[in-house]
Amino acid sequence: MPIRKWILQYVTTLAVLTVVLSLVQYLKGRDVEYSVEFGMLWAFLAATMFLGTRIYYYRKNIYCAVCNDLPDQGNGKDERA
Repeated sequence: MPIRKWILQYVTTLAVLTVVLSLVQYLKGRDVEYSVEFGMLWAFLAATMFLGTRIYYYRKNIYCAVCNDLPDQGNGKDERA
């Protein structure tokens, strides 16, 4: 399992979503404390679902072009080379 890659992607996704969601709430007129709390909560939920889906696809050996965690399923040659 590419654990290190997933952790880096999870942390990056969590940080970006927290900032975006907090900023949206702040621009809607909410106070800063509520905006940050909202952003952290929903970013955590969304990033956890993202990670859970990645792990599920990996364990079920389902190819995902976005994830690119599994080797090429084609003719046995890796086309990235």
